[in-house]
Amino acid sequence: MTTTIALAGKGGTGKTTVSAMIIKHLINRGKGPILAIDADPSANLNMVLGVDLEYTVGGIREDMLKQVQNSQNVGGAARGSIAGGMSKHDYLDYEIHSSLIESEKFDLIAMGRSEGPGCYCGVNHNLRDILDKLSHNYPYVVMDNEAGMEHLSRRTTQDVDYLFIISGPTMRGLSAAEGIVTLKDELEIRIKDTYFILNRVPGEIPPPLQERINGFGVPFLGAVPADNNVMEYDFSGRPLLELEDDSPVYQSIAGMMDKVLGL
Repeated sequence: MTTTIALAGKGGTGKTTVSAMIIKHLINRGKGPILAIDADPSANLNMVLGVDLEYTVGGIREDMLKQVQNSQNVGGAARGSIAGGMSKHDYLDYEIHSSLIESEKFDLIAMGRSEGPGCYCGVNHNLRDILDKLSHNYPYVVMDNEAGMEHLSRRTTQDVDYLFIISGPTMRGLSAAEGIVTLKDELEIRIKDTYFILNRVPGEIPPPLQERINGFGVPFLGAVPADNNVMEYDFSGRPLLELEDDSPVYQSIAGMMDKVLGL
């Protein structure tokens, strides 16, 4: 059975860092192989995981759309076929599996750019089918999302077991997090459990922030301390998977995951 973990939050809140620490902890607990999905168009999860990224699903999707348009001249991907007679589903299945970055303890796939002009209904249906079947091969899937969550119901039909909403220690960040709390109930997929994590906290949580957090309506899982070591890793481009196990950032997130996932 696959456990699906999704992270969401305003850009710059550090959700990619939290994603990397969750993956690191799952590896440390022997819970691999893990499928990491970078669903943020900026696509930088590979950098914190220490692997190179050559292809994205968005690029594959756009290439297929152009092939269909050029070969059939129908102006959309809902009709037509790929040159050589390959079906759209088979083409996407082959290209997505080819784009999968495989490492010893985790695999990574990046969604890449959002949809451009054109008809994507048929493409997204095929993508959902392929990605869902791929995900079922892993005990854990960790999905790093863009700021909004609307794309999730276009890219997957499977339930999300745990949604972690990430925010920095500012009122603006909390406001964006509240928007995600509201949005999650409008998605076409079922989210079983939702938690809120406050990231990059320099010391104690200020009372005004704590008061607002208490009114979120979702459980507050805890605070991740600000850590200059993480900044140094980011500055140098060193993968965060190499962060020491005694790092305060790793220790705080590891404790949260042990508590919630029962590792």
